[in-house]
Amino acid sequence: MRNEGERPGLLIAALAGVLAGAVALGVAELAAAFVRPQAAPLIAVGGAGIDLTPEWLKHFAIRAFGTHDKQVLLGGLAAGAAVFAALFGVAGRFRRAAGAAGFAAFGLLGAVAALTRPVAGPADTVPVLLGMIAGIAALFLLLSLAPAAGVRGVDSDAGRRVFLAAAGGAAAVAASAGTLGRVLTSRRDVAAARRAVRLPAAAKPAPPLPAGADLRVPGLTPFVTPNKDFYRVDTNLVLPQVDPEQWTLRVHGLVDRPFEISFAELLRRPLEEHDITLTCVSNEVGGPYAGQARWLGVPLAGLLREAGVRAGADQVFSRSADGFTVSTPLPAVLDGRDALLAVGMNGEPLPVAHGFPARLVVPGLYGYVSATKWVVDLKVSRFADDRAYWTRRDWADHAPIKTMARIDLPKAFANIKAGRVPIAGVAWAQHRGIDAVEVRVDDGPWRRARLAPVPNTDTWRQWFLEWDAAPGNHRIEARAIDGTGAVQTSQRAEPFPSGASGRHSTVVTIT
Repeated sequence: MRNEGERPGLLIAALAGVLAGAVALGVAELAAAFVRPQAAPLIAVGGAGIDLTPEWLKHFAIRAFGTHDKQVLLGGLAAGAAVFAALFGVAGRFRRAAGAAGFAAFGLLGAVAALTRPVAGPADTVPVLLGMIAGIAALFLLLSLAPAAGVRGVDSDAGRRVFLAAAGGAAAVAASAGTLGRVLTSRRDVAAARRAVRLPAAAKPAPPLPAGADLRVPGLTPFVTPNKDFYRVDTNLVLPQVDPEQWTLRVHGLVDRPFEISFAELLRRPLEEHDITLTCVSNEVGGPYAGQARWLGVPLAGLLREAGVRAGADQVFSRSADGFTVSTPLPAVLDGRDALLAVGMNGEPLPVAHGFPARLVVPGLYGYVSATKWVVDLKVSRFADDRAYWTRRDWADHAPIKTMARIDLPKAFANIKAGRVPIAGVAWAQHRGIDAVEVRVDDGPWRRARLAPVPNTDTWRQWFLEWDAAPGNHRIEARAIDGTGAVQTSQRAEPFPSGASGRHSTVVTIT
């Protein structure tokens, strides 16, 4: 025991704070396994942070970190929590109440963040509050056992051993609680339920892809994007785990005959297959956030007509299982395009990351207004009455995908030998189609590329051109012409508020 007034060293106090913070997070993660994963502190605070992040910072994160942006966010939150916990430990060295107040403030912040999450309830605050209590208790214990600074002797050596034993115990509690929480959370995983799903054959199968739809040029994006490579952009730090046996879709709002349908009932309906390319509104000019798949599902227009859409409605306001909302212009669902309530992707049930057990796919619109994953609710509504997650943040209500050509080959800043050099890529203008792609080098004349055949106007299209390359540095530029005759604009625009525009170009060196 220390004499009154003796205090541990600053580093020991900081270590006590970090260990107490780890205990708090571990206990909270374990408790969240009994509530829901989204109630864990880092997940709740991270989700709230995503909602409050300004648009320019979101774009920076996507550009800088790509699909790893969520891991970077969680890692940054964990590092920040460790720093603050160390400061709370140092504060507790001088006055226990100050250290406890720091943990309490963070606990209350986490509780508020948990309550802001969609579909959250009072129980979502329990993991954070339990973690806060455990963290304060661990801090008090570790500081009371920490050896005083500058004290030497046999008693001090014994005190250090006691502190080290306590520190090891705190680390073990943090690790075991966190690990057990993750194990229990994994039991909610629906991977086994997904494997058990047997999708019926399509009543209206998609025709075979035209011969040559994939030019099979090495380095060129394949026509069909494998599920594992399909881009994922969403706000979820934890993927929703929706049991297909518990899933239901509610169709209601401005309709005459609202109804609900189960997953089993959905699979008994006539299903259709369609080849459709999706594009994210966050995609920069030449960016990677586009992908092509063969989707299996029920025509969305048929579901809405079955419900009886009333006059005056102008949107489908959809909600996912985690509370995320999307506004889809109603005419884009009812105008004859192949809009689907999809259950399959490239011949298998939807991957969990892409919306299992069901999602929306509406060709021709950017995903934030058309591609609700884990969908559970369709409300026929009006834009004036219901505002979705992104449209509340001033993104455009109507977001048709802009005509775009992307250069996949040659890669930017490539060093290539002189001679015949392939220039190739993909172009898209969903629901209008691509009629031509033109390429020019060093502001020279535009040359028409060879186009691969496509199954419909809702998919991207591969293109290819051989270039007789002479030595030097060269700039290659591409533009697409869509099915309406409109030429891809050279006017540069950022993704906000309705999608990026401009022409993709790349610079190479020929030797």
